[in-house]
Amino acid sequence: MKANQLTLRHQVGQLLIFGFDGTEPSKSLDTMLRTLQPAGTILFARNIESAQQTYTLNAHIHQSQHIAPFLCVDLEGGTVDRLRNIIAHAPDVASIAKAGDKELFKRHGRVIGEEVRALGFNVDFAPVLDLGYEASQKVLTSRTASADAKKVIEYARSFLEGLLAAKVLGSGKHFPGLGEGNLDSHNGMPVIDKAFKRLWKEDLLPYRELRKRLPFVMVAHAAYPAVTKDELPASLSSKWMRDILRKKIGYEGLIVSDDLEMGGALVHGPIEDISVETLRAGADMFLICHNEDFIWRSYEAVLRAAEKDRRFASQIEGSCNRVLRLKGKARDFDTVAKAPNESTLAKLRTQVEKLRAEVVNDLPM
Repeated sequence: MKANQLTLRHQVGQLLIFGFDGTEPSKSLDTMLRTLQPAGTILFARNIESAQQTYTLNAHIHQSQHIAPFLCVDLEGGTVDRLRNIIAHAPDVASIAKAGDKELFKRHGRVIGEEVRALGFNVDFAPVLDLGYEASQKVLTSRTASADAKKVIEYARSFLEGLLAAKVLGSGKHFPGLGEGNLDSHNGMPVIDKAFKRLWKEDLLPYRELRKRLPFVMVAHAAYPAVTKDELPASLSSKWMRDILRKKIGYEGLIVSDDLEMGGALVHGPIEDISVETLRAGADMFLICHNEDFIWRSYEAVLRAAEKDRRFASQIEGSCNRVLRLKGKARDFDTVAKAPNESTLAKLRTQVEKLRAEVVNDLPM
C-alpha cells in the first residue's frame, strides 16, 4: 500500500503512536482506534496486569485496524521492564554489557524479543544508545551499556539481531545522545553544551555505525546549543533531524519523537503546536503516551496544518510512505503470535532467569 491510497486524515493517523489508560478495551479507546487509525499504540505498566490480558488487549487493537499497527512497549531490562511482574525481571543493560560476550548480548535481545512477541507486541523501543557518562549516571543508571561508543555499538548490534530473530523491531534512543545530560527530560529539558566534533566522534558514533540496522530512531527532548545556536530540543530541530540524521549520517528509517507529553517538550509550547513542529522539523512520527485530550488535539492540529499547507501535506505523505514501507517489509509484522499458554510463559520465565544467573556468573572479577 502507498500513502496516496489513503485519505489525508488516515495519512496523519499513520504518523501517530499513542498510549492510553486501562487494561481492557473501552469505548473511548475503540473510538480513537476507529477514528484515528493510528500507526500504533504503546502499553505501559498501567495497561499490563497479566500475560493473557496483555495479549488480548494487543490482539484487539490489531484486529481493529485496517493497516497492521505497531504494537509497542519499552523493555530494556533492569529498571525499564514492563513485564517483570508477569513473566520475570530481565537483567539490566549495564550488567549484560560488562560480561563482554556478543552471544550473551544477542540472547538478551532474543529473550526480551520472545517475551514481548508472546504478548502480542511487535516493536520494542530499545536499545538505549546513550553513552554512560558520569554526568547522566543518576538519570540513566544501569540503562547504558558503556561510556565507550564502540562497546555500545557491539552490544546494540547483537541485541538488535536478537530482537529481529524474535520478529520484533527495535529502536535506537535517545538521538543524538543523553550521555552528557544531568536532567531527566521527563521533568525538564537537558541542555548539553558539547561541541559537534566530540558528539560526532562519541555520542553519534552508534547511530552512524548502526544506521542501516535501526528500524526506528527516537529523538530526545534535549538541547545542544553549541550545535544549533539555540535551545530548541533535538525533537523540534530541523538541523538535527534533517541535516544531521538524514543527510550527514544517511539514516533512512523512521524518525520518531520521544513522548511529547514530557516536560522537555512541553516547555516549548502547547501539545498541538509541538506535534506540528516536530513533524515540520523532520520527524516521521510523534508519540503521545497518556492524555486522551492531548492525542485528539494534536491529531486535529496536524490535520488542519496539512489541509492549509500543501508543502506540509506532501511531507506527511512522504512520512506515511516510510511508515507503510516498514510495515510492508517487516518479517511477519502483520500477524499476532498465538495466545501464550502456561507452558510458553514457564519457558520464558526459565529463559529470563537463566540469563540473569549467567550474567552474575560471567561478570569479570
